[in-house]
Amino acid sequence: MTVEVPAALPPGGILPLERLRNRPDFLRAARALHRRTPGFVLQARDRGNDDSAVRVGFTCSKKVGNAVARNRAKRRLREIARLELPLHGRPGWDYVLIGKRDLTATRDFAAMRADLIAALAHLHK
Repeated sequence: MTVEVPAALPPGGILPLERLRNRPDFLRAARALHRRTPGFVLQARDRGNDDSAVRVGFTCSKKVGNAVARNRAKRRLREIARLELPLHGRPGWDYVLIGKRDLTATRDFAAMRADLIAALAHLHK
């Protein structure tokens, strides 16, 4: 598998991650590209500016389960984003990972990482 590295990496070669926290940012990402995977949904939007940061947000509705299930799902989504987005994300893009009922909290972690890499590759081609 060939890994495509973004052309303009900052010093050190790893993109900085920032958190999406404002509702308008989540709504803009919802109107942009998306890719469904078995464990989650990935939304991606090119901000169109020269900011080198990758911004990422996470959401799990009450459909995912009770508070314990939602928090577990979000922890898993945060970890796959922390591991994969600095290497496979693009500068100036926003990403939102949305948890799925009964799947995000129980899916194999390595499979979720592979799903994120494949979804990013599909959205960036």
